Amino acid sequence: MPVITLEAGKLNKEQKSQLVKEFTDAASKIMNVPEQAFIVLIKENEAENIGVGGELLSDKVRK
Repeated sequence: MPVITLEAGKLNKEQKSQLVKEFTDAASKIMNVPEQAFIVLIKENEAENIGVGGELLSDKVRK
């Protein structure tokens, strides 16, 4: 049972739904495994828990 994991900032329900559908579709075609076999996990991170270029993303947004 393949597992696809994505870590990202906050997403809305429509974005999550599209990601799950498109990741599953693409992986199924590439791996030749039925879509029903895939599990997709989405881990959302707050901007204060993400660092980019040596700064917290929450600090970059405020600038």
